[in-house]
Amino acid sequence: MAMAAFTSSQLSFSLFNFSVSGREAFIPRQAACGIRHRFFSSRRLNINFPSSATHSHSFGSFRSRRSLINTDVHFNHVATEDEDLSAKNSDCSCTSTTPIVQLKKSDVLQTESLNILTGDTYVESLLTTIPVLSEEEQKALAGTPAHPEALYAFYASCLAGNVVEQLWNFAWPSAIALLHPSLLPVAVMGFFTKLVIIIGGPLVGKLMDHSPRVPSYIILNVVQASAQLLSAAMIIHAHTVSSTSASSILLRPWFSVLVLAGAIERLSGVALGVAMERDWVVLLAGINRPIALAQANAVLNRIDLLCEIAGASLFGILLSKYDPVTCLKFAAGLMMWSLPVMIALTWLTNKLSTGVLDRVNCSQSCCISSDGGPLPDSDNFGKTCLEAIKHGWREYILQPVLPASLAYVLLYFNVVLTPGSLMTAFLTQRGLNPSIIGGFSGLCAFMGVAATFISATLVKRFGILKAGAVGLIFQASLLTIAVAVYHGGSLARRSPLLVFLCLIVLSRLGHMSYDIVVAQILQTGIPSSKANLIGTTEVSVASLAESLMLGVAIIANDVSHFGFLAMLSLLSVVGAAWIFCRWLLNPTEEQRNLFSFDPQF
Repeated sequence: MAMAAFTSSQLSFSLFNFSVSGREAFIPRQAACGIRHRFFSSRRLNINFPSSATHSHSFGSFRSRRSLINTDVHFNHVATEDEDLSAKNSDCSCTSTTPIVQLKKSDVLQTESLNILTGDTYVESLLTTIPVLSEEEQKALAGTPAHPEALYAFYASCLAGNVVEQLWNFAWPSAIALLHPSLLPVAVMGFFTKLVIIIGGPLVGKLMDHSPRVPSYIILNVVQASAQLLSAAMIIHAHTVSSTSASSILLRPWFSVLVLAGAIERLSGVALGVAMERDWVVLLAGINRPIALAQANAVLNRIDLLCEIAGASLFGILLSKYDPVTCLKFAAGLMMWSLPVMIALTWLTNKLSTGVLDRVNCSQSCCISSDGGPLPDSDNFGKTCLEAIKHGWREYILQPVLPASLAYVLLYFNVVLTPGSLMTAFLTQRGLNPSIIGGFSGLCAFMGVAATFISATLVKRFGILKAGAVGLIFQASLLTIAVAVYHGGSLARRSPLLVFLCLIVLSRLGHMSYDIVVAQILQTGIPSSKANLIGTTEVSVASLAESLMLGVAIIANDVSHFGFLAMLSLLSVVGAAWIFCRWLLNPTEEQRNLFSFDPQF
């Protein structure tokens, strides 16, 4: 009877041509045995011992690293080490043609399992091979979207929705400003819109997090389009009735409906934007494909800015040739036309993504308590909201990149020296041609597109942190000159006004560069487990800052106070640059560790 003995401290046997093959071993069908061991070895292991008497070889250096699964061992001849051991096993029920492997307790050679295979068993693959991609293949995979066809349909859906949204963002303040020469109606609408976003934003976000993606996305599109149509109807009605003063406008029923519809429209727009930028694009591009995700983010940014150019320019041209009512009717028709297109493209996106956007409704409360855990289902709605706000604020304040976020929030105090509703109303009341106003908004958006390319160059040359400082200092410097031009020259003449607007356009290059850079700073410094919570809180804080500035604009609503509002906006930008630069000069140890790859540290 052939026998091999494994002892406690050494492996002793005598054999001719003992070999273990990594792929295939040819053995007699009568002498097949499968043994699974772990070896610290290469893929092919060949051990040859000459035919001789008893030999002892120490295997103390063998450690567990790789697996030989069902490895076939070829025995040409096996001699027993000890006749007494052979006699003790002579009564074994196994046939004489099957080798016996006896394993004694060993601290050196550990065996996971012992399988005695029949002669008819043949193992095609003896080793499990894990493929390892080359560096070029890994880069190619990281740059390939997980669902490219669905991503293109998603881009088309964003394009159809953003054109209408950006056109309406330019249309409503222009149309309202033509009702009465005062900033008050526009400021009141903006203030209440921001207030609704502060309160309702986290709640809508929580609802979307625990609802099916596609149905909730379509419902929000329908709600936004309906609110836009209702707002357009109210403004058309306002242009058909006479008004005496701005205060009388605020007391009209149509204005109350307009404020409510405008707030709902903006809240829906914010929720759709968050869903697109924080959820949908990540799933379609692939969360583990950073290059593809970065490219998708850049495409979404450019789509938004190009739609801003097209929407503002189109409505500006229409308003310079036709009356406001005709232009608003055209905008309403565009809204009704784009809604079914967006719904169809959303359905197509989901179909091409092979169901990756499907989500089952959450059956739990999922509300956040002060300690980060879920609240009991019996808690009332008010307590739920309060706990969520408290938890979000605490995490926001404790984030390691708080100075960069605070600088970003301070920029939202700039509601005048930027292409927004107050600037549009101001220029309209100055009697500037609507096509020029639309061109101003379009050029500001074009600077944002250029910033998507320039920011990459700044990061390569200065590093991510210094690139952010360069953007803020550039914006603050140009806005300082713009405010000096406003206070030093008479804007009743065309030339100083155009210089003032050109400086604001150029300053957008620095603003958008910092906007792109700070997004990467926050992504690096904020843990992924808290990214949504801190991001949502940051949006609320930014809306709060903007609403405070709009509150000041409500008090100082006369056009003659525009210079005072411009000075406050300038101070907010200068303050943002000071906070960020001070952070760079005095970083903490945690910040040094987070940005150890940056030349600044």
